[in-house]
Amino acid sequence: MTEREPRTGSEPPPHRDPSSEADLERLVEELEELEELVDHPAEREQVRRAIHTAHRVPGVHAVENGIKRYTTRDMAEAFVGSILLSLPLLVEDGVFEIAEHFVEFAVAGVPVFLIANVLFIGLFTTALLYWTDIRDVGVTDPLFGFVPRRLVGVLGISLLTATGLMIMWGRIFEGEPTTAEAFGRITVIWTAGAFGAALGDILPGESEGIDVTREGLDRIRDDGR
Repeated sequence: MTEREPRTGSEPPPHRDPSSEADLERLVEELEELEELVDHPAEREQVRRAIHTAHRVPGVHAVENGIKRYTTRDMAEAFVGSILLSLPLLVEDGVFEIAEHFVEFAVAGVPVFLIANVLFIGLFTTALLYWTDIRDVGVTDPLFGFVPRRLVGVLGISLLTATGLMIMWGRIFEGEPTTAEAFGRITVIWTAGAFGAALGDILPGESEGIDVTREGLDRIRDDGR
């Protein structure tokens, strides 16, 4: 019987079995499905504890790199990201020139470029959140059955941030613009703010906080009973 030699720091770590990680991931998914089926609060709490224990098993987080929950902390991170990218544009007079261009180019009285910019904001924000490989962002409990809550949150927070900053810094009504020009100025800041809000939301990964989806609010209500 030979004595086992100690491992040295130069030796590679033991190989992790991919099948075991897949089994752990499948276990978490089955527990989450079971949580939705049970009705009694005590039973649901036991299932949640089992899910929490399963998440602490080594290897689960190596498999689960995605984002499923949408929380209040995600909203705060989107707000911070929106401000960081909006502030540099607030002092630039080029924002006024771009807004004037949006309004001046019109077809049959319709500001085509202004509408196109709004559509562009929605499209690239959607692409950044769901079509890139930065994070695997899931859609949980969408509004009206198809509108992702995260997308609405990112766009809404960045729009409110852009509008609020423009008003607070006295930039929206400078030079007595028309209503369309004032909105055009907001959309210019909104473009950068939406980009920052999306990155601020997804870059940190899945966040803690109160889950603002219907499923998450139902859990909070059940816990309070």
